Amino acid sequence: MEALSTEYYVFPGVTARALLRYRDFLSPPGSRPRYPFLSDCDCRGCSLDDVRHVRDVLGMVLRRLPPRARTELGRLVASLDAVYLERTLPDPFVDTRREWRRGVRWYRRLEGCRYAATGVV
Repeated sequence: MEALSTEYYVFPGVTARALLRYRDFLSPPGSRPRYPFLSDCDCRGCSLDDVRHVRDVLGMVLRRLPPRARTELGRLVASLDAVYLERTLPDPFVDTRREWRRGVRWYRRLEGCRYAATGVV
């Protein structure tokens, strides 16, 4: 399915990479909030640095899978989505009337800065 996709961001091996990235983002133990951040690059590989884009890619894959595979992957993604919503904070300044993607919950969370921990800005 990945090899036959016409979507730019769906390429061979992307489902496994996206799932790994989504799990990695959510995996640090503890209850501290997690903050998604934008990718520095928009190419197919680097864009997976942004966990919100990762979730978009998983959505693209899910829409093209046959029913049984879609159900299996959908359950896994839904469980990760639940953890994502628990571990990230809602952005109180998001204007839901003007969103470019109405109803996409993973974009309505507070963002972080990938360089905040290193002091590089």
